[in-house]
Amino acid sequence: MKHPPMLLRSSCLACSAAIRWVWVGWLYALLLCVAGQAQAVPRALLVGVSELVNQPATLWLQAPRNDVALMRDTLLRQGFQPQDVTTLADGVAGAAQPDAAGVHEALTRLLNSSRSGDFVLLYFSGHGTRFRDPLKQYQEPDGLAESFLARDARGVSGVEAGLAGGIRDVDFEAWVKAFLARNVFVWAVFDTCSATSMTRGGAASPEDPEALQDEVRFRGVRAGQLTRGAPAPQTLSAPTLRESPPRARYVAFFASESHQVTPELKLPRKSRDARAHGLLTWAIAESLGRKPATWRELYAGVLSLYPPVIDELEKRFPTRELPSPVAEGALDAAVFSNAPAPASTRPVWPAQRAGASLVVRAGLLDGIETGQAVRVVSVLPDGATRLADARVGVAEMDSARLDVPASLATASGAAVWSVTPRSDPVEATLRVRADRLPDGLALEYPASIRLVPEGGSADVRLVESGAGGSGRLEVLATALYAGDIAPAAEPWPDTDTLRRRLQNLAQVKWLTRLEALAADGAMDGFSAVLELAQPGGHSRSEPMAGRMQLKLPAADGTSSLVVRNTSGQSVDLVVVAVDARGTVHTLYPEDSSATNRFERGTRQNPATKKLALPAWGTGWLAVVASPAQAQSLPRLYGLQARDDGADVRVRGQLTPEKSRPVFASVARWGYRAAPDK
Repeated sequence: MKHPPMLLRSSCLACSAAIRWVWVGWLYALLLCVAGQAQAVPRALLVGVSELVNQPATLWLQAPRNDVALMRDTLLRQGFQPQDVTTLADGVAGAAQPDAAGVHEALTRLLNSSRSGDFVLLYFSGHGTRFRDPLKQYQEPDGLAESFLARDARGVSGVEAGLAGGIRDVDFEAWVKAFLARNVFVWAVFDTCSATSMTRGGAASPEDPEALQDEVRFRGVRAGQLTRGAPAPQTLSAPTLRESPPRARYVAFFASESHQVTPELKLPRKSRDARAHGLLTWAIAESLGRKPATWRELYAGVLSLYPPVIDELEKRFPTRELPSPVAEGALDAAVFSNAPAPASTRPVWPAQRAGASLVVRAGLLDGIETGQAVRVVSVLPDGATRLADARVGVAEMDSARLDVPASLATASGAAVWSVTPRSDPVEATLRVRADRLPDGLALEYPASIRLVPEGGSADVRLVESGAGGSGRLEVLATALYAGDIAPAAEPWPDTDTLRRRLQNLAQVKWLTRLEALAADGAMDGFSAVLELAQPGGHSRSEPMAGRMQLKLPAADGTSSLVVRNTSGQSVDLVVVAVDARGTVHTLYPEDSSATNRFERGTRQNPATKKLALPAWGTGWLAVVASPAQAQSLPRLYGLQARDDGADVRVRGQLTPEKSRPVFASVARWGYRAAPDK
């Protein structure tokens, strides 16, 4: 049995006696502490709601009771102990009923029993819905709030689209924060959907007996479909915290985007032992059997199992948008570990085999280049891993292709393929002219730094003074200027300051590369408009398009950026601002643990978001977006959110499409006076 890696927590126990020594007139008292070490505990709460007892049986599901049983068996094989796995599900022997009060009580007990260093899985399988919640402070771009339906869910009389017996997204957010505040790693799994409808499988004809035995149900109901009752049950409150804890120890898997439904059907397909399961749950269980090292590898394994099932469902339900799962959080952390540090800072790009070639779901926009050295990984169905080195044959904007290494040519057709870069992209590298670089540079791929010899083309020059690691830094590349005039050489007082400055400049260099790749890109249905504050409290609108230079006068009020999506599909969006010092600040996603997939909007119901802009005299703003790709990780374009103080938001997610135009625009503002000579 494979046990998950755990952190150890220790307590200091005083020794029963003190040993005293007298030497040269000095009296020493020594208290010896023996560190008693106990393994951190992995725990899980599994909730499955098949029956909505206040609703017609036509809205009930079949698979959640099977889902929790499958997850329980899977966790026990991963090293969880039976007493640490709590199950709330109808139709499961020995399990408590999954009504709203019972779920809150189980969460409370789990929180109270959790200690620093523990690991917790919060798993929910069943129906989801979404509705307009006027009491919710954080508003989604589509204006709707998501909710998981407990067993006793029903509508509330007298409240528009009201809901009782549901667990809202803001409640989940509060529970996640409460666990994080105790230094507990949280993995949240939602095999549900926040959907506009729930449809039973298409009516099978008498001539199609196989379809009669292979029913497909889609999870999700409209809030207005729920039978209403009165009076409303007592409000169940989630924990409240004065401050938001860092969310480095958080990962979430969602079965679908906020407007989508997700299926339950007999899995594995065409197996005599198949049982009704949610697609996400089954894929997680199968992928864990392949022994992934990180959450990203686990999620990549989940995505690899979707295509055959989705292809089949597309034929049976040609008019329905099928689910695109979404993952967010510390995906590069080790599976079932409390350690937040990434197991690797190198990206892992999913790939698909096509004969003798591998097609990589990443391209120039992600920092992969033609001829780049990569490592190809093939994971076999039994979890065995095979590796080989190769080079990228051709890289395009959002994809790349290379030959299957000869040593991996005989790999099973069921193998899961991925590609990891072994070298940095040359065009994005910050070239530094110096005698040496400081130790301990921490760079997120594709940002990179290399030394260039005297006389070589450089972006930055360092001149050391020789006193305590201090010196002066000169920015040579005009693309790295914050304004339109070369900044004066800046001093650095110590090595730490220099290290941070070079790391920032390396990020900016990648941003300029991204700007050049996607220059003047446009996407139908997506727009970004600057609302610029003016003197007197007025504002003017300035649509972003291509490269822009703005002169911003002193103004009253705060300027903002309004992004608007009416494309009919969700979007992978990143908005970053760079200050006069060259420091990159991520404005969207607002939370570094949240996905950057921006919700779907239409002309009739647009998805919009207003982002406050920093009040800098000099700086620049970059907006990059493209349609989300089905069954893929959200694209970050090599730009990582780094704000550890942001809120955790557990919520439903967004939509994909196959065509991938790119919207890209950069606005620079502020002009510096020429430096004094």
